[in-house]
Amino acid sequence: MYAWIWRHLPGTAPARAATAVALAMIIAGLLWYLVFPWVEPKVQFDRGVIDHHTSTPASPRP
Repeated sequence: MYAWIWRHLPGTAPARAATAVALAMIIAGLLWYLVFPWVEPKVQFDRGVIDHHTSTPASPRP
């Protein structure tokens, strides 16, 4: 897939490299600012499953 993208980018090798880096940065920005904030409330990694209720706090051992 990367070879296909590289072959279809216009210009010389340095221009292709700059274009590839720019495309990667644009895709990363779209993921970071649009996709991840949209997905985060649906996934909720920070919600715990196990609920720890203890009647007395644990005391440190000497």
